[in-house]
Parts: sequence; C-alpha cells; structure tokens
Amino acid sequence: MKTYKYVARDAEGQRHEGLKRAPSTGEVVGWLREQGLVPVSVDQVVTSVGKKRVTARRKRIKSSDLAALCWQLTTMLEGGISVPAALETIAADTENMRLQAVLKEIGTRMQRGEPFSDCLAKYPSVFNRLSVAMVLAGETGGNLATALRRLAEYFDSRDKLAKKVKAAMAYPTFIFVFIILIVIFIMAFIVPRFKTIFDQIGGQLPAFTRAFFGFYNVLQANIIYIIGLLLLLIVSVVLLAKTRRGHYTLCKMVLSVPLLGKVFSQAFIVTFCNTMATLLSAGVSVLEVFDILSTMTNNDVIRDSISRTRERIVEGSNISLGLAASGFFPNVVVKMVEVGEESGSLSTVLERTADYYERKVDSTITAVMSMLEPMMIVIVGAIVLVVVLALYLPIFSMSDIRS
Repeated sequence: MKTYKYVARDAEGQRHEGLKRAPSTGEVVGWLREQGLVPVSVDQVVTSVGKKRVTARRKRIKSSDLAALCWQLTTMLEGGISVPAALETIAADTENMRLQAVLKEIGTRMQRGEPFSDCLAKYPSVFNRLSVAMVLAGETGGNLATALRRLAEYFDSRDKLAKKVKAAMAYPTFIFVFIILIVIFIMAFIVPRFKTIFDQIGGQLPAFTRAFFGFYNVLQANIIYIIGLLLLLIVSVVLLAKTRRGHYTLCKMVLSVPLLGKVFSQAFIVTFCNTMATLLSAGVSVLEVFDILSTMTNNDVIRDSISRTRERIVEGSNISLGLAASGFFPNVVVKMVEVGEESGSLSTVLERTADYYERKVDSTITAVMSMLEPMMIVIVGAIVLVVVLALYLPIFSMSDIRS
C-alpha cells in the first residue's frame, strides 16, 4: 500500500485535502468521487530523507504539465465549476511557478469578460495554436469540457512520444561520450607511462608499437589544433543552421541518418495524424489544421511538405492527393487518408494510423538499441585491443629474446 496526498473540491467549491493509503492513484480518485468530491490532484507521498522539492522552481512548462492542466479542467468543468474558479484552484495547487503565474493572469482576464481562447492566445509560448483552436472550437460548440478532454489526451500522447524519441537519442549520445572518455583516459594516463618505460629500457620496438606511438605523438603535438578545428566546425554548423538553405540541408541530413532519421520521420507522422484527428474532430477547418501543423515541427523538409499539401488543397485537390504530391508522407498514410475521406471518418482513420505508426516507432527504437549495443561492444573492444597489442607486444618480444 502507498500513501497519497489528495486535494479535492466539493460541489460548493470548498477545498478538501488529506492523506489516503491505497494501491494506486486510480483507487484514490475513485474513493474521492464516491465521497462526492472532485479530484484536483493526487500525488504519492515520498518519504526519502533529504529529498528537496525542486519542481517548484522549474520554469519550463512541459507537455505533462499541460496534460494535467487539461485533465483537471475537464474534471472540474464536468463537476459544474466555472473556468475562472477552476483556474484559481489549479493555480493554487500547481508546483510549477511559471504555470501558476500564467493561470492566475488568465483567471483575472476571464473575470474581466475576456473569452478563454483569447486569454490562452496571449501566451503563445505556453499554449500553442492547437490549444487555442481546440478551446475556441469547444467554446463555439458549447462542449468545452469535451474539447479539453481531447486536448489532454493529445498532450498525453505527445509527451509519451517525446520520451520515446529522447530515449532513442540518449543511448547513441551516451555511447559516443563513453567512447571519447575511454580514449581520453587511455591517451592521458596509460600510454604516457608505458612510453616512459620503453624509453628507459631502449631497444627496437615492434612495428605495430612504433606506429601506435607515432600516432600518439602526432595527436599530442597537434591537440590544440584538433580542438580548434572541432570548435571551428561546431561554429560553422551553427552559423550554417541560421541560413535558410543551410538549415534545410541540415534538416535533410537529419532525416537521412540511418534508423534515427526513420525514428524522426515516423514520430512526426504520429504527431501529424494525432493533431489532425484532434482538430478535425473538434470542428476546425482543414486549412487551419494545416496552418497549425506547419508550426508543429522545426524541420524545414517536413514543413515544406505540409505547405505544399496545403497549397494543393487550396487549388481544389483533396487531402490524400496533396499528401501524395508532397513527397514526404508514405503510401500507407496517403491510402489511409484516402479511405477516411471516402468513408467520411477521417479523424477515426487518422487515430488508427497514428496508433500504427506509434508501434512502428517502438519497433524502430528497439532495432536501434539492438544494433547499438553490439556496436558499442565491438568499438570499445577494438580500442582496448589496439592499445593492449601496442603496449604489450614489446614485453612479449623481450620474453622471446630472453628465452
């Protein structure tokens, strides 16, 4: 059994909080609803000694924060609490100071008579165009709680996908850094000691050892120039990325990276299908959907493909033909969109397509991990083997001469 701290509101808006022992968060939420309370937050109590709460200082607002906000708003609106009152309650309970300040300002604006969607639009760095469009559609259609529920599901899905992509990127980065640290350690601490020993002993070293020490001497003599060259390369790439053509080239190179480029492409397709399904089901127009989709990526190749699709739709083409002509979207997506257009269930078909590509992202990440693990073993083993052979061949030669 775990201990949970809960915060809830009754039908009159009164705040209730306390501790509850239960197997899971869902059990606590169910118990609160049985008591006639609307759950605001349910957090597990961590009893580890000396643990500091650093979340209160966090400035960045993540998808998980927005998902929690939308779920709380949905629950409280369905419980009959007004939006300003709900925002005030959530702001008092949130641990993210930046989000707390934004929610308080939005609540103040709404009390002055401003619509919820207009208030969200005042904070584009927190609430993107998709959030504003969903809330506006919910306000217009009189189903704000439903729109917020869809938005919460979208943020949950996006957060889950982002974690998968980060996991796929973290492992190669770790491998690369690990190999560099091994090389630095060997070259800085092990090789110099053996070099001193061999210089003191004297004699002719094996050819492989002489080549190894020759490479080491060149590396040691030019280390400053090598570091300078690497820094120059990094600065050049950064400056190149600031130009339109350079950024486009780098985006194209990223998508061309074996396996990882495939992960990025499939991850965006999941985002594309989920976003489009969410917006269409809320009643947002197709052209506005593609305007919002163009802001969902920083990759110029993908953004240009979306723009070309939108242009063809404006010219009178349907969505599937526009996607096919863009050159980015695979045939599976094009065919599924075509089926959705013909059957009149495009949002449902897009949700299923997103599920399909999310499974493909999982399988691709698994393939990346399964390939990188043996590659890491081989690379590290090869480095160690070269060093061992170079440093111990002279010792073996001495033993052969003495025998």
